[in-house]
Amino acid sequence: MKEIFDKLSAECSEMITKRYSTSFSLGIYFLNEKFRGPIYSIYGFVRLADEIVDSFHDYNKVVLLSKFKRDCFEAIKDGISLNPVLNAFQQVVNTYHIEKELIELFLQSMEMDLNYEQYTAEKYNQYILGSAQVVGLMCLHVFTEGDKLQYEKLKYSAMKLGSAFQKVNFLRDLNADYYTLSRTYFPNVSLSEFSNIEKKVIEEEIEAEFQLALIGIRELPPSSRNGVYLAYFYYKKLFNKIKNSTVEKVMSGRIRISNVRKFGLMFDSIIRYKTNTI
Repeated sequence: MKEIFDKLSAECSEMITKRYSTSFSLGIYFLNEKFRGPIYSIYGFVRLADEIVDSFHDYNKVVLLSKFKRDCFEAIKDGISLNPVLNAFQQVVNTYHIEKELIELFLQSMEMDLNYEQYTAEKYNQYILGSAQVVGLMCLHVFTEGDKLQYEKLKYSAMKLGSAFQKVNFLRDLNADYYTLSRTYFPNVSLSEFSNIEKKVIEEEIEAEFQLALIGIRELPPSSRNGVYLAYFYYKKLFNKIKNSTVEKVMSGRIRISNVRKFGLMFDSIIRYKTNTI
């Protein structure tokens, strides 16, 4: 029965999420149960594409990503894939009517990661849109459950949240991106001469996006608000830790928050949520 394979597919994406991201796994756990499977499935799809361009160095990434893209759209059209991650993802896309354009924009950003280049402001914005903002919109489709008015109302904030998360990731991963993957995302910034002044300009941009994102989080349905706020709360704390670190420290290694601290933040965010102080 296909139901067995569908359940297995969803479990594969859940396993991927839990293996790769403690913070997002905690956030998903605090969503209403009906949303957990779909959001795991979106994360599994995003993570698998990201792994192709970031990790599979001994293989032809162009071929792998091209095949992944072709298989993805075939899965959506056919309503099935023998790839469990794509099978779980197509179910979410077809159930919540996620636009093909969002998926195409995401995959275009993954293709951009295959090229080693200095990003212009235009390409930087294009990358952020595809790699992060549209992922927020995919999740928003799930959270609003077909309510188009609510989706349009929250769309801007969801995009700002995705953008803020991605830019925090850029700062967190400067060392690996620059020295291992030869990537520089921030436009008009030379990481060989990266200064605290340039870092501060980027941080002010991120801070503004966090503030805009919080407006939308407060207006999310209760069924999703707590889980999204937890992810926001974690990333804001990570961002603050990066802000309080020098350029030299950020460039020398990945800034982290320990799993013990993540669980502490989880309880802090729950208290803030329940006392309506978010």
